[in-house]
Amino acid sequence: MSIHSRIVDDLAASNIGFVTTVPCKQLAGVIAEIDTRPGIRHVPANKEDEGMGLCAGAWMGGTRSAIIMQNTAIGVTINTLATLIQFYRMPLPILISYRGEVGEPVACQVEMAVHTKPLLAQLNIPTYHFHRKDDVEELPGILSHCYMASKPVAVLMDATFWKEATT
Repeated sequence: MSIHSRIVDDLAASNIGFVTTVPCKQLAGVIAEIDTRPGIRHVPANKEDEGMGLCAGAWMGGTRSAIIMQNTAIGVTINTLATLIQFYRMPLPILISYRGEVGEPVACQVEMAVHTKPLLAQLNIPTYHFHRKDDVEELPGILSHCYMASKPVAVLMDATFWKEATT
């Protein structure tokens, strides 16, 4: 089973029925896998904060949701995370390609990597970092925790994780 299938299987097993995404090369396989699942409605978003608004609407309509994005857009989501998702205690799994760390081929991605974890920590968002393929074994527990606690959680998946996952 591919890592992409495993991630989407875990989303489906957690009864997530709505996923919004912003294009991402590292997460393209997960996004493509979501499109094959009839039980998950996929709505691409123009911007990450817009996607969080879509997830909030799905949650208020009774559907568990998740967002898939790059860490380079954490900055544009801060207001939405604080004043919508957290204020109304909405659980939201945020699957994030963690660009800019060791193994990153694009130099301009590096600067946001320096700020990603501190910004998530400042917002008190539990954050998990996947470095190795086996780290995906933690995803079901993370998703369960998200919904039990009614809080957003961030799962950072770095270049090393994706390289190992595809070999």
